[in-house]
Amino acid sequence: MNSGAATRLPVTAMIFTLDEEIHLPSCLESLRWCDDIVIIDSFSSDRTLEIARLAGARVLQNRFSGFGDQRNWALKNAAPRHPWVLVLDADERVPPEMTGELERILPAVAGDVAAFQMARRFYFWGRWLRYSSLYPSYVVRLVRHGRVVYVNRGHAETQQVDGEIRSLGTDLIDENLKGLAAWFSRQNWYSSQEAAHELREEQAPFRIKDVASADPLARRAALKRIAAALPGRPVWYFLFSYVVRGGFLDGTRGFVFCLLKAAYQAMIVMKKYELRQSAAGGPQGVE
Repeated sequence: MNSGAATRLPVTAMIFTLDEEIHLPSCLESLRWCDDIVIIDSFSSDRTLEIARLAGARVLQNRFSGFGDQRNWALKNAAPRHPWVLVLDADERVPPEMTGELERILPAVAGDVAAFQMARRFYFWGRWLRYSSLYPSYVVRLVRHGRVVYVNRGHAETQQVDGEIRSLGTDLIDENLKGLAAWFSRQNWYSSQEAAHELREEQAPFRIKDVASADPLARRAALKRIAAALPGRPVWYFLFSYVVRGGFLDGTRGFVFCLLKAAYQAMIVMKKYELRQSAAGGPQGVE
């Protein structure tokens, strides 16, 4: 995993895994420049750990309870060797362009910079979904150790950052190869987490000014809050992603992806209804 770039990049890479033998080799290959790779595993039952150890990565295991919780546990327990930590899921890859950007900016980054956010490029059936994935969506993944705390947010995470967040000009590659059956299995769990989160969010005050925030993360959270309250939400999501944002330009893949994401929105709506019924003591269950 080492190369000449390793001495120029003060970065520890943390990869989060659960049965990721199909993705981990590509992720590790994209990190050949990194001399400190840590696998945070949620007790995989496939060859994930074997692949990690053969590559020379350090391996830690922790039971998964949420993305924010898992990332915080890793930052606390993995003892990163470098001041900067790159947080990755196993189906993500660091392109050479990003490595080059990090080589240029990290040696001279100001001390008040605590994190970098980056856009992700989602690939589906071998092709980048430029439009239907609502690109660019940003994630905070390069963090200065000790300056960022992650917070569970439904099925995803947000973060509390002690300092400035800057943006990288290059994109993280995200390509899941597990197929539709695995996708539906993941979305079933994710939608349960998101439904519970949205019900909690309904009790919190809403800041309309965040809709126009210069921070893309705050803006996205505000727009999601508005979208969550719309009647006919799955239909509106499909029309927005496929028509307004140009998902049709991604061809058949874009159509299928927009349908899948609309179905995910429907799952959240139905699960929120069921949770409300449960809280009110009403009937539950389906035949």
